[in-house]
Amino acid sequence: MDPKVSIIIPFYNCAFVDQAIKSALNQTYENIEVIVVDDGSTTYTEKVNSFKDKIVYIRKENGGTATAINTGLFAATGEYIAWLSSDDYYVPEKISKQLNFMKQKNIDASFTNFDYINKDNQILIPWCCKRFSNLEEVYNAYLTYNAINGCTILIKKNIFEKIGIFSPDFCYTHDYEMWFRMLVNGYEIHYYDETLTKFRSHENSGTSRYQNEMREEMKTIEFHYRPLLEKYMRKFQSDPS
Repeated sequence: MDPKVSIIIPFYNCAFVDQAIKSALNQTYENIEVIVVDDGSTTYTEKVNSFKDKIVYIRKENGGTATAINTGLFAATGEYIAWLSSDDYYVPEKISKQLNFMKQKNIDASFTNFDYINKDNQILIPWCCKRFSNLEEVYNAYLTYNAINGCTILIKKNIFEKIGIFSPDFCYTHDYEMWFRMLVNGYEIHYYDETLTKFRSHENSGTSRYQNEMREEMKTIEFHYRPLLEKYMRKFQSDPS
């Protein structure tokens, strides 16, 4: 049987959560479980009700996105983990194409490109991410900016068991810290050149509302990890084996 993929959807007062859930359930890849973690929502919970017989639904006290994803990780029974924000959505072939790429390359983690969309699902910027030719370009990108959209990630669950879960100390950039942590610990994150996720821009998104907080967290993360990444890259370049 094909390996199971657990798609974790953290949800907090999001009007688009039904679209996210529907896109996860409509994957052409069959062996999936969809885990919706309600992080203490007070609105839009009715949008989840019609899906509850098809998903794993977990409600918890509000603690932030990192704690919601971690709750999903603890509940997940899949060999692979995907994370989908409740205001974004996947194209139907997302899991199938990306997992096939990873199996062909014999790799444990990958990310893809994505389209930037508005509240009406209209594409504002296609292929929003830089396109990478090799792994070294991904490492070099992390010396200057966040190259990975977390909702495009597909990753083997056992990596989290080895390096730990998402840090709740970072309310807005927990994913940025995680990808740095993976890279400096020798876990490669390969780029797959497809647009398989739609990343939504809207006035209530965390990305729109908390820009200043995100920048401050990113400074802290970069101050800690970039020297470690530079050291790792020097070692990798001198001894790629």
